[in-house]
Amino acid sequence: MSAVVAMARRPPVAPAPFVSNTQLAMAAVIVAELMMFGGLVGMYLLFRLQAQVWPPAGLPRLPLGVTTLNTIVLIASVLPMRRALVAVRAGRQAPAARAATWAAALGALFLLVQGVEWARLVSHGLSLGSGVYGGAFYVLIGCHAVHVLVAVAFVMTVAALLRRGRLHAERLAPVEMCTTYWYFVVALWLGLFPLVYWY
Repeated sequence: MSAVVAMARRPPVAPAPFVSNTQLAMAAVIVAELMMFGGLVGMYLLFRLQAQVWPPAGLPRLPLGVTTLNTIVLIASVLPMRRALVAVRAGRQAPAARAATWAAALGALFLLVQGVEWARLVSHGLSLGSGVYGGAFYVLIGCHAVHVLVAVAFVMTVAALLRRGRLHAERLAPVEMCTTYWYFVVALWLGLFPLVYWY
C-alpha cells in the first residue's frame, strides 16, 4: 500500500523536448553566421556584377586547380567527423577521439594549403589593397578561413575530452554541436568556392 501511495505522489516525468537547448543554440549561431555571410556574398556579387573585367587587368587569377584539390580535402573531413559521432553514440570513445583528430587534421591541412596559396597570390600582387577584387576576395574567403580555424579548435577540444573520458554516450551534446558546426563550415565552402573561384 505504501508503495502505491509513493508512486501516486511521485511527480510525472517530463517528456524530453523535441529540440534540446544545445540544438537551439547551435541553430541560432548558424542562422547568425548565414546572415553575416549573406551580407558578404551580397557585397561580393555587387562588386563582381559592376566590374567590366574580373579579375582586373594586371592581377593574378585565383588558383583553381590547387583549391579544387583543397576542397576535396575539406569534403573528406566530413567522413571522420561523422564517424566520431557514430562511435561516441555507440560508447566507443577511443575510436571517436581518433576520428575527430583526423577531421581536425584535414581541416588544418585545408587552412595550411590556403595560407600557402594566399602567400603566392600576395607575391604576385593580389593583396587587400588591390582594389575591390583583392579586398572582396580576402574578406570573404578570409572570413570563412577564420570559421574553419574555430571549427578545428572546437574539434580538437572535443577529441581531447573524448580521450579523457569526459564525453560519452550519455553526454553527447558537445560532440553533436561540434559535428553540426563542422558540417556547416564545409557546406559554406561548397557555396563560396564556385562563386569566388569559378564565377
